[in-house]
Amino acid sequence: MDKEHMQQLKHIILAPYMQLSTGLIGKGRHAGGNMFRHQIDTLGILIDYGYIDSVLLKAALVHDTVEDIPDFDRNEIINADSDGKDVLELVLEVTRREDEDKRQFLRRIINNGSQKAKILKCADRISNMISLGFVTDPKFIERYCDETEYYLLPMALEIDFNMYQELITLVRTRRRYLEDGGYFDNRHKDSSSDKLK
Repeated sequence: MDKEHMQQLKHIILAPYMQLSTGLIGKGRHAGGNMFRHQIDTLGILIDYGYIDSVLLKAALVHDTVEDIPDFDRNEIINADSDGKDVLELVLEVTRREDEDKRQFLRRIINNGSQKAKILKCADRISNMISLGFVTDPKFIERYCDETEYYLLPMALEIDFNMYQELITLVRTRRRYLEDGGYFDNRHKDSSSDKLK
C-alpha cells in the first residue's frame, strides 16, 4: 500500500462498527471460531487487496449483523457515524432476504449488486473458503466449492482478478483434500451400489 492510501486509511474510524460486530462473538461457525472473527478476517482481506473505501471497510465489520443477530436494531448502524446510512445500505445488499434461498441471494448480487457489494461478497467468500480448510464434512466442502465456482468466480472475475485467482486456488486445494481423502471414489462407489439395489 502506498503512502497516500496509508494516509487515507489512517483517518477511517472503525471502532463503532467493531463494537457492533462484537454482538457476533457467541455465534459459532461450521469451521470453528465465531462470526465476530469472520468480520475481522473479511476486513483484513479487503485491506490486503488495497481497498480503503470507508463504507466498504465499515460494512465488512458488520456485514453479518443484520442476518445473524436476532432482533438486531438496524438504527445502530445508521447512528454509528456519518457513513452509517450508506454502510447499512451495503450490508443489506449482502444480506440474504427471508424469501431468498442461497442461489437466489447470490444471483441477486451477481445481477443487481453494486460494485461494493460484489467486492464485499468476494472478500467474505475468501474468508469462508480459508475457514473451509478446517471443515471435515466432505459433502459440505463439495457443495461450498460448487457454489463458489458457479457464483463467486464469475463475480470475482468481474471485479478483481486477484481475488478471482485466490478463490480458484482455494477451490482447488479444498477439492484436492476431498480427492486425497477418497471422497470422490467413495461417492462413486456409493452411487453405483445404490443402482444395484
